[in-house]
Amino acid sequence: MRRTDKDMLVTGLKRLAITVVLMFTAPIVLYQAFKNQENFLFWPVCIVGIILAFFAVRTGFKGIMTIMDSMFGKKPKSS
Repeated sequence: MRRTDKDMLVTGLKRLAITVVLMFTAPIVLYQAFKNQENFLFWPVCIVGIILAFFAVRTGFKGIMTIMDSMFGKKPKSS
């Protein structure tokens, strides 16, 4: 039976903590952008919000994958 890699587990939990922060930050930035559509900074702020939302999803996926790898190990690649 394989034991959990604690260092890898901590890395995965840190990634999930970053995900939670991004999951709250991205909608706030997007809300502020759409609230001020007549402002000249609408497009830059909207693009930043979309990028933050993308990284929230990506970081969440990577964090979950890291936690799963720490518990169950990496799958061997078949050639």
